Amino acid sequence: MSIPNEALQKLLQEIETRALASQQQIGITKAQMTAKQRDIRMLQLTSKELSELPSETRVYEGVGKMFVHVPTDTVSKRLTRESSEAAAEIASLEKKLQYHETTNKNSRDNLEQILKSGGRA
Repeated sequence: MSIPNEALQKLLQEIETRALASQQQIGITKAQMTAKQRDIRMLQLTSKELSELPSETRVYEGVGKMFVHVPTDTVSKRLTRESSEAAAEIASLEKKLQYHETTNKNSRDNLEQILKSGGRA
């Protein structure tokens, strides 16, 4: 028994749309991961530079259009916290990437299987 042409065409279009959407999401997720990794490197570099400063050095943080004196240990704790948050976000993005890669692969496999079978069910 074969699938009617209209149903087959609709099914193929649906699978192709799903595959393209997952491929776009893969690109977006990879870009987000790259940005987070860059943020982590910047935070680590800032933390390293801060640790090399003498203890009596005054440190300021921007607040709106002004700068406020902040204790060095407070800045170090903030940098560490932001770095760990970014690492957690990368882990979440890795799971999301794996999901989209699996979806893309399954869609492509389904598409090939339908085309090879010639529309027979």
